[in-house]
Amino acid sequence: MLEEHIGKYSNKVKNTVERGAVKKFAEAIGDPHPIYLDEETGKKSRYKNNIAPPTFPRVFDYGVIEGLKLPSKGLIHGEQTFHYERPLLVGEEILCYSKVENYYEKKGKHGELGFLVVKSFGEDPSGQIIFTSKQTVIITEAVRKEMIV
Repeated sequence: MLEEHIGKYSNKVKNTVERGAVKKFAEAIGDPHPIYLDEETGKKSRYKNNIAPPTFPRVFDYGVIEGLKLPSKGLIHGEQTFHYERPLLVGEEILCYSKVENYYEKKGKHGELGFLVVKSFGEDPSGQIIFTSKQTVIITEAVRKEMIV
C-alpha cells in the first residue's frame, strides 16, 4: 500500500529547543530534573547549559514527505527508539527531517495491519547528526480502507 514511499525523504525544517517548551515537556512527562529546568544547574553541568529530555524530539516538525498522506486519526503509535550523539541544548537550532525506511503488512485478528517504519534525523546547522529516532506507525484495517477510498 505504501511501498512506493520507501526511501523518500522529507524537506528539512528548522526547530529551536525552546526553554519554555522544554519546561512544559519535562512537567508533562513528570520528570522535574534540574538539568532540564534550573538555569544554574545547567550552567554548572558538563554541558554548560540546560538540556532537553531524551524524548523531547517528539515535538519537533520533521517536514513533509511528498505524496505520503496519512490520516490525522486512527493510527497506532508503535515502537519508537532514540539514539543520541550528544544531548539537545536549550536554545540551539536543529534541522529535522524524516525518511520512510520500510513498509510491510501482516495479518492481525481484525484484518490486515500496515507497519510504516520512519527514521527521523536531527542535525546541527553544520550538518552533524545530533540524534536519530526510529518509529513504527501501525495502520489498522479500518484506516487502510479509508486511505484506499
